[in-house]
Amino acid sequence: MRLTARRAIATAAIIAATALTAAGCSSTASDTATTTSAGETESTLSGTLTVYAAASLKTAFDEIATAFEEDNPGVTVSPISYDGSSTLATQIIGGASVDVFASADEANMTKVTDAGLAADPQLFASNTLVIAVPAGNPAGITSLADLADPDNTVVLCAVGVPCGTAAQTLISNAGLTVTPASYEQSVTAVLTKVAAGEADAGLVYATDVIGNDAVESIVPDGAADVVNSYPIVALNDAPDAAVAAAFVEYVLGEDGQAILSELGFGQP
Repeated sequence: MRLTARRAIATAAIIAATALTAAGCSSTASDTATTTSAGETESTLSGTLTVYAAASLKTAFDEIATAFEEDNPGVTVSPISYDGSSTLATQIIGGASVDVFASADEANMTKVTDAGLAADPQLFASNTLVIAVPAGNPAGITSLADLADPDNTVVLCAVGVPCGTAAQTLISNAGLTVTPASYEQSVTAVLTKVAAGEADAGLVYATDVIGNDAVESIVPDGAADVVNSYPIVALNDAPDAAVAAAFVEYVLGEDGQAILSELGFGQP
């Protein structure tokens, strides 16, 4: 059963978390796990975890957070803050109290590490872009070239937001110029406008359209050449360092990776 697998992975995560945080605190394996009379290892981690994550991770991280809490009954994951990675990085640099940051690109993670707020982020997933259109594709969009047609209403993520940077690279590689009706601060905002029929098309991540009956998707030429890699890190001054490190290890571990894969994310 999945719960059994999660229990095993959680145990490994706890041990790894202890190693990661040993330099900064006195926790040991015996502090974060205990063995029952039946020989089973149970988590003794406790605390509240604050996670900032890219908007495209919402479905996956909501599921991962629930699984992590199940395996660590003493831990509460606060409602995860989802937004464009650039917005989240700015908030963290501005002093937001955060345990874990998961970005949709390496550039915005670098802003946080360059500010001395975290070290050694690790890649845990990847994603590519698709053209999202409203269900039924009323404008008859078939390719990137249709996004350059001024008769079509297109929305894109803003440059600096990972999906926006990827979109501009994809469009430039195709030798096209696209003038969007609006630039949005997150991929979720782009998808919302397309799903509502406020735009004929938008560029979003492949994972965003899975299971969404309000939209259809087209894989554009060149999409496989523009890949976003997702890094994750526990902040240096994480209010709950042991729990933060354990969550990062859970995302990187077998069970976290299985959830991400089920929801369409690629390997890092």
